[in-house]
Amino acid sequence: MKNLVLAATAAALVCLLTLGTATPGFAKSHEMKPSGEIANVEEMTATVEKIDHSTRMVTLKGPKGNTVTFRASDEAKNLDQVKAGDFVNVKYYEAVAWQVMKPGTSPKGMSKTSAVERAKKGEKPGGVMGKQVTIVADIEAIDKDKKHVTLKGPQGNSERVAVRNPKNLENVKVGDQVQLTYTEAMAISVEPASPKGKK
Repeated sequence: MKNLVLAATAAALVCLLTLGTATPGFAKSHEMKPSGEIANVEEMTATVEKIDHSTRMVTLKGPKGNTVTFRASDEAKNLDQVKAGDFVNVKYYEAVAWQVMKPGTSPKGMSKTSAVERAKKGEKPGGVMGKQVTIVADIEAIDKDKKHVTLKGPQGNSERVAVRNPKNLENVKVGDQVQLTYTEAMAISVEPASPKGKK
C-alpha cells in the first residue's frame, strides 16, 4: 500500500511540478527550492429514487439519468430521515502539495491523518470525511538529458518518473528531499424534496 501511495504521489508531483513555469506556487527565485499545490473540487447532486429502510438498500439517480444501488452502512446514521425524492449533494476535494527541501531538512517517512464528522441524531444524514497522507522522499537521481527524476521513498523503494519541463528542475539537486502531501475530503448532505421540485 505504501509503495502504491508513493508511486502515485511521486508521479503526480513530478508531472505537476514540470508542467510549466506558470505552475501555481512555483518558486521564482533561483535560490529557493520549488513548491506548489494543485487542487480540484467536484460537485454532484443525485436524487433518491428508492429506499428500503429495513434492508438499508438505496438507489440514487445521477444528473445524467444513471442509477446506482447500494446498501448504506450501519455507520450512516439517521437513514430513517431519508425518503424517495430527497436530494443527495456530494462535494469532493482533492489536492496535491509539494515542497522540495535541502537534504536533511526532515526525516524520511510517511504519516496519515483522517477525520470524520457525522450528522447529529434526528438530522438528515450527512457529514464530512477527509484524509491526508504526507510522504518525505529523497531525490535519488536527475537525468536532465532523458528528462527523468528518480525518487526514493521511505521504505527504500524507488520510482522513476518523466519530467516534462526540465528547466523547472534547475535548482533541484540529487540528495534534495521532497515533501508530498495528498489531501482528499468529501462532504455529503441530504435535502428534502419539495413539492415543486429542487430549487
